[in-house]
Amino acid sequence: TSVPPSVATAATLSEIPGGQVPLDSLFYIQRPPIEQRCYDTIKQPGSLIRIQAPRQMGKTSLMARILEDSRQEGYLTVALNLQLASQNVFSNLERFLQWFCVIVGKNLGLPNQLAEYWDDILDSNSSTTDYFENYLLPHIHTPLVIALDDVDVLFRYPDLASDFLGLLRSWYEKARYGDTTTAIWKKLRLLVVHSTEIILSLTIEQSPFNVGLLIELPEFNSSQVQDLVQRHGLDWDSERIEQLMNLVGGNPYLIRKALFHIHHQEVTLEELLPKSATKGRVYGEHLRRKLARLQDYPELLTALIQVTNSPIPVELEPMQALKLHGMGLVQLRGKQVIPRCELYRQYFRQEAITYQPSVNTAFGN
Repeated sequence: TSVPPSVATAATLSEIPGGQVPLDSLFYIQRPPIEQRCYDTIKQPGSLIRIQAPRQMGKTSLMARILEDSRQEGYLTVALNLQLASQNVFSNLERFLQWFCVIVGKNLGLPNQLAEYWDDILDSNSSTTDYFENYLLPHIHTPLVIALDDVDVLFRYPDLASDFLGLLRSWYEKARYGDTTTAIWKKLRLLVVHSTEIILSLTIEQSPFNVGLLIELPEFNSSQVQDLVQRHGLDWDSERIEQLMNLVGGNPYLIRKALFHIHHQEVTLEELLPKSATKGRVYGEHLRRKLARLQDYPELLTALIQVTNSPIPVELEPMQALKLHGMGLVQLRGKQVIPRCELYRQYFRQEAITYQPSVNTAFGN
């Protein structure tokens, strides 16, 4: 359905691409049946939803809408972005779990009662469970949804991540035991959001958190891109949409960024097409950040340059392929990979070595 240009113009002028898409935004595009499935699942007692995708694919925007739907149902909600927690919170498991207990309680309007419920003889996971089971959850009378965003941060501390995610798993299972505590734990619903880049921190022997409903956000299809084009007040035929998708695939952020600048007449679609796209202000920062991240993993950068320089799919070592896929840089084709989109092919084929020295300076790597 097309949107009147006057509406699109007003919205576009006030909303810059990047970060969470506001709840009242014209530019949030649903990806059925994902949203409705999440809304239905979070209403199930003791439920847990995991949302994962590469960066800038809309994970936090979906999380915000699940929380809003939960509030409409009368549920209590607590959203915690682990990226915003102080560094010392992650110094050890006990410190982190005490912070977690207190911050959840504060969001619920409940005072800090750690002195009453924390037992130094028991392990920290047991004390945290006791705090929720005997203090926080009994004090609320409606379901509680706790959303943990940017859980990637935890994987910088492997032991802490393992213990904390194991704790969440145990709470999820407690709601299913059928014992005297089950009713209490059915009040709690968990929403865990992380980038697929966590695979960079995992070895082949490790596996990420794997309980509950897994939502892997896909790229936009051509119909969804067409919808977003119309919401920007642009009248494009299918050929122009195909040109844009050949450049950036269906990545929501890259599509939205292109349409924002085209709408404002700062660039034309033709000027965005390879090979000029990698040099301009529209995608330059995004590409340099991708490169800066890869410079922490030289073997992955070398592998990606190999892929972008090949006219045919390339077979990489399995973990290299999975890690590049987790970063949103390649598509998997069986045992082989190809660049995720033409933008990445052109940039990493022609510009990676040129940009390498300046990126180290710009990003402090």
